[in-house]
Order: sequence, then C-alpha cells, then structure tokens
Amino acid sequence: MKKILLLSALAFSLGANAQTYENHFTSSLHDVLTDVEARFHVRLKYNVDTVGKMLPYADFRIRPYSVEESLTNILAPFDYKIVKQSEGLYKIKPYEYTRRTEEDGRKLLTYLTSLYSDKQAWELRRDSLRREVRLRLGVDEKLSKCVKAQPKLTAIRKYNGYTVQNFSMETTPGLTVCGSIYTPATKGKHALIICPNGHFLLGRYREDQQQRMGTLARMGAVCVDYDLYGWGESAKEVGEAAHQTSEAHVVQAMNGLRILDWMIKRKDIDTKRVGVNGGSGGGTQTILLTVLDQRFTAAAPVVSLSSWFDGGCPCESGKPIQLSGGGTCNAELAAMFAPKPLLVVSDGGDWTAAVPRLEYPYLQHMYDMYNAKSNVSNVHLPNEHHDFGINKRMPVYNFFADVFKLNKNMLDESKVTIENEDAMKFHK
Repeated sequence: MKKILLLSALAFSLGANAQTYENHFTSSLHDVLTDVEARFHVRLKYNVDTVGKMLPYADFRIRPYSVEESLTNILAPFDYKIVKQSEGLYKIKPYEYTRRTEEDGRKLLTYLTSLYSDKQAWELRRDSLRREVRLRLGVDEKLSKCVKAQPKLTAIRKYNGYTVQNFSMETTPGLTVCGSIYTPATKGKHALIICPNGHFLLGRYREDQQQRMGTLARMGAVCVDYDLYGWGESAKEVGEAAHQTSEAHVVQAMNGLRILDWMIKRKDIDTKRVGVNGGSGGGTQTILLTVLDQRFTAAAPVVSLSSWFDGGCPCESGKPIQLSGGGTCNAELAAMFAPKPLLVVSDGGDWTAAVPRLEYPYLQHMYDMYNAKSNVSNVHLPNEHHDFGINKRMPVYNFFADVFKLNKNMLDESKVTIENEDAMKFHK
C-alpha cells in the first residue's frame, strides 16, 4: 500500500501540474487532504470549505510519522484546526480563539501557578487582574450610563412555600432587562442568589430553571433570574442577533450587577449571604460576576468551568478579558473568589470533563494559600452530559443549604409550580 501511495505521488509530481520551486510546490488543499486520508488510513470530516484553496509547499508539510502533525502543518495557513473525534477520525474546523485543548489548559495552569509562590504575590496579581478585566470588559463605562429609575413589578403570584413576581428594569436609556423574583413565603432575613441564565433551550422559562428557583426559594433564599441579552423579552427590544455580539458580554454583566445593587437593598435580604449560580453560559457569567463584585459570598458555576475553553458565545467571550494579566482563563478568574465558598459542578460529556484532574486541583492549591481548602468543592458526574439536570441541581441545593443555612426540609421539587412562559414575562 505504501509503495502504491509513493508511486501515485511521484506520478503527480512528474505530471503537467508538477510541484516545483517556481510554483512554491503548490497543490490543491483538497488533494493534499485526500492524500493524507489514504496515507494514514484515517477519515476526515469537514466543517470548513476547501474548494479552490491552494496550499504552498504542500507535500513538505507532511510528517510521515504523524498524521496529527501533518494535519496541523497543512491547515495552519488557513486558520483551520483538527479535533480528534475518535480513533482514525478527525474533524477539520475553523480556528477557535475560545477553545484550546486540555493539554493547553494544563500548561497554562502550570505557568500561572509559577507566577505566584505565596499569597502576597497572588493577591498582587489578583488585584491587577480585577482591574484589567473591568477595563477590557468596559463595564464601568456602561455602568456610568445606567439610569436610577426603580424597576417595575407585576403582581405577586403565591405558591407552595414561595412567591413569584416579574420585573422590568431599565438599565441604560432605552435598554431594559426582564426577569423573575422567587421569594420564600417565610418572614425575616433571607439569603439572596443571583441566577444568570445559560444557553439551554427555552432560556429562563424552562422547567428545570423554575424547579431550581422555586426550590431554593422554598428553602429560604430569594432567587432572581433574568433574560440573556437578545433572548426572551430582550429579543423583542434588541433583536436575537444582538446576542451574538461583544455587546452581549458587557450588557449581561451590567445586568447582573444592577440587579444585585437593587435586590441587596431589600429589607428582607441578609447582605452576608449573597450567592451567584448559573449553568453553562450562566456559569461563565457566575465566575465573571464574582470577579467584578466582592459582595458575593458564595458561588456555584455549573457545567462551565475550564482552563482551556472560555465559552463559545460572544456573550461569554466577546470582550478580550482572557488577555488580562498577560493571559488568564476562567479557572484563574474563579480562584480570585478564594477563600469564599465555591462549588464547581462538572460532567464527563463536555469541556468540564477534566475538572477533577486539572482545574479542581489548581483551585484547591489556590484555596490552600488561605488555609481554606475545604471551602472549594467539586461534584463530578463522569457519565453525564451538558445540562442542568437533577444530579446537577442537588449539589447546588446542598451547597447553598450548608453555606447559607437554608432549610433542607423544604427541598422538594415536586412542590414547585411550573408556570407557562407567558406568565413569567413582564410584558404580556
């Protein structure tokens, strides 16, 4: 087989389309990739267009001992990359600035750890990171334009152990954010949990979101969730396309901070018990909010934390905050929360699969600088995939019950009323 391949390549080089010094040994990208498939006995899947693309120094890019090095060399001029799908199967994709590899994450965390040998050195970097993230995000400029008008509220809906009320808050002139407030039926001071939404189907109106909000409220925490920028009621105002912009990154952060400013002033809120919790893109926002505001006292990012994936949506990575400090990642940003209680929920079916062997040991090391290693925990579900299912929600309930002294006797999702989408909107 190898002899046939060599003869085929030789015949091509001696033909009318011979590769020469004068033409920079150029060949069709399609032909080169076809040759790679035959040479290495692999299959390539394409998420890119190769039609009409020509590759200079084509055959010189091939490494006969490595299909992966060969493909990396071949694809580099086009800003394409390979992702190994399984043994003998590779997918060719456009370069992703937000996604690297687990090995890249390992190298970055090793490098970052070398920058701070003690708590003093770390806190100097932490404080510098905090300032630069704010600057790169542009959140202070956005906050300076916020209006002071009080949010508008709907009538309260009463359920088993909790109530729900919708709100509409004008943030900057002409821009509003809508959401719902889940409040315990009991009197007294309550914990507050800000719950930024992720990219799950149906957004904050979905059943598992309502189950989480209602259950935590029944247990004793006021919970607030709100639409992503360009989703839900926001889409009617700015259009769905607005979500796929860098503006979404800063607006969603601003919305979380403005809602915190508003809610923390309520007389029934215990300002020493302020949490933040979200999944997927909501988990990315969770980490970012802890960087931006030190009033949070407990945090639980779910199926989101990674040292090598920043979040594939512009609402998570539209602004270049990962370039702060000469290069950072969400794991280091999460470490800035130390020594406050932090729960990381991960699974085996997405970019959080490496958390138990990579990001969690790093976080434990960082928390150990404060003699607070027990304040960071990881619940890993190796056989599960990317969602906010019951096995992800249960650790969240137990975490906030423990750190905020919530009532575990009220932990019963079956008592939560699932409302239709229209009921949860401020504008009917």
